Formats: sequence, structure tokens, C-alpha cells
Amino acid sequence: MGLVHVELFTTLDLVGQAPGGPDEDPEGGFPFGGWQAPLLDGVMGRQVTTAYEGTDALLLGRKTYDIFAAYWPHQEGGQDDDIATLFNRIPKYVASRGEPDLSWAGSTQLGPDLAAAVREVRSRHEHVAVVGSLDLVQSLLHEKLVDRLDLWVYPIVLGVGKKVFDGGAVPTNFTLLAPPEAGPKGAVHLRYGLAEGVPGTGDMAAPDRNG
Repeated sequence: MGLVHVELFTTLDLVGQAPGGPDEDPEGGFPFGGWQAPLLDGVMGRQVTTAYEGTDALLLGRKTYDIFAAYWPHQEGGQDDDIATLFNRIPKYVASRGEPDLSWAGSTQLGPDLAAAVREVRSRHEHVAVVGSLDLVQSLLHEKLVDRLDLWVYPIVLGVGKKVFDGGAVPTNFTLLAPPEAGPKGAVHLRYGLAEGVPGTGDMAAPDRNG
């Protein structure tokens, strides 16, 4: 059984909408498309490349798939050749209720039962990467189908936009898999893994039972 790895860029207020460019996702009149660009640095770039090591399938929502399909097939030989070559080579699975253009080589649309389809994909691959695709991420969080969660948290607050945990998540425990890593422009990479159980509660005012 493989693992589903979610890779997300987010602000301090956990907005994950349209980090890459002004036209990426203007839904709702989002005014900050491309907010990540001024904060990119080489450390973050190396972290992202490392995060994709071992990836043998992509799982994408319809909007992210369309953006990737229009971009990555034309990037081999450029500055992002490693990622382009990987993405173009491995299978791509698209979660969509519509009829996406699947002309990007190796692309397949998932069936209507998303949870069952993702479990089947996970059974055939070792490292399934989910990039962006916030609506899809909500569904995966709801079904507890996220095994690893990579967050790059940037030192800005937007106050508007779609959030990483906006309506889909259920109570879930995660564990930190590695120490946080910070880049020179203030982005912090956090890597979590799914843990057993649900969040517990306690009383901060209770007597110290070890005292």
C-alpha cells in the first residue's frame, strides 16, 4: 500500500489559493494571485525537489491539472527540467465531475466514487503526490486519505482566499516527521505524517500529577 503525499504552499493565515500566478485561480475575485513569487528562494526550491523524490503518480484536481497540462509538457530542458521530466513520465490521475481534456500523456480520470478510486490508486503506487488542488485536498482530508502533509508556510497574511483546512477536514492527529526548515525569505517547511486516533483534550489548570 502506497502513501498519498499532499504538497501545499500556504500563508500564515493558511490561504493556499493561487500561489503561482495572477490567472491561476481568480475565483471570488481573489486579488493576490501569485503571492508566492516574491518569496521564492533556492532553499525552498531544493526542498520541493526533494519532496518529489520517489513520486510515481500525480493526483490532481481539475483546475490544477489543466494548469499543469498546459505548462509542464513544454518545460523539459529548462530550469525545472527535473520536475518536468518526472511529471511528464509518471501517471496522472484527475479528480473531476466534468470531462477534462486528458491529452497530457499518461492521464486518467478517476471514477465518481473518489474515496474508492484514490484507495485503488494508492494500492498501485508507492508515492502519490497531490499538488495544490485545494478542493480535492478537502475531500481527501475528510476521508483521512492524506498520509503525508508537506506545508510551506510563508510569512504573509492575506485575509482572503481559499484555505487549506476550509470545511473538509475531520478531527485528525498528525505527527511531525522532521524538524522544521526555514529559508532565507522566511518560508518554513513543515512535514507531517498521519497519526492514529483523534485530538484529545485536557485541563491546563489540573494539578501536576507528576509533581
